[in-house]
Amino acid sequence: MAKPKPIVEIVTYGIHSKWDADDKALPKIKTFTNHIPLELDIEFGFIVNIKRAKNSKVRYCIYHPDIPDENGIPMPPFDGEEYVRSNNWDFYLGDTLWEPLENKVGDWRMTLELEGKIIADKTFTVEDDLPYDGAQFWQRGKPKLRR
Repeated sequence: MAKPKPIVEIVTYGIHSKWDADDKALPKIKTFTNHIPLELDIEFGFIVNIKRAKNSKVRYCIYHPDIPDENGIPMPPFDGEEYVRSNNWDFYLGDTLWEPLENKVGDWRMTLELEGKIIADKTFTVEDDLPYDGAQFWQRGKPKLRR
């Protein structure tokens, strides 16, 4: 009998709450976007839901925009592997910005592979000066209603 094909869905992508590796809860979505403001410690990435793939191995990779290491050499992509823990599994792949911020501007590509095939692929553009975005307007707070 043939093994059923996994079902993969990107549930959220964009700016998330701070991720805590020691907490089982995944970060919460704050703003759906591919454009990330250049801010210290901002958390961005995506959450993917994978069904029917328990015990399979996923490979993740984050391609940074040629961020230099302490010797001035561009850092290699950050990658690793993880086992799918259940038949309805959520996985967060993300990163955050650190000092110095100036060299973090550019495209950050995040990929997730299952059985050698890319199942999720998002590129986030970290920008120094984002244009006006209606979603950012609503984050400033609710307007006061006068009666």
